[in-house]
Amino acid sequence: MEGLEFLETFGIVGLFIASFLAATILPFSSEVVFAGVLATGCNPIGCLLAASVGNTLGGLTCYWIGKMGKIEWIEKYLKIKYEKIQKMEAWIHDKGSILAVLTFLPGIGDVIAVALGYLRCNVWLIALFMFIGKSIRYFVLMKAQLALFFN
Repeated sequence: MEGLEFLETFGIVGLFIASFLAATILPFSSEVVFAGVLATGCNPIGCLLAASVGNTLGGLTCYWIGKMGKIEWIEKYLKIKYEKIQKMEAWIHDKGSILAVLTFLPGIGDVIAVALGYLRCNVWLIALFMFIGKSIRYFVLMKAQLALFFN
């Protein structure tokens, strides 16, 4: 299948899967798939929701991977004292969940998600802020594409 034919065939479901995978293990751009599916004429709001939810669930996978880590590893391998870790944890638990808004950023987004899991931040706040950040990114892309190509 050629590119647009593939996107037309799998549409919003394919976008959801691609967005999920792009936020987890595969190094590719879900934005390209988003733009392609949108270009095939799929419902823009459906594309926005599929990409945002898929990418958020992928980001939460990184969060859960981080949550499997052990605090002792920071002490042992990074040589950071437990007292400093406790201070950092307290700050992150109080104010750090909003950092999940930045998980859409290339390169550091996955690191942020893993770190938030490692520090055992509130998963519900992480999911909320992660969804907000990823939705804003896709909304901006959607509006830009619609303004450039469909007006």
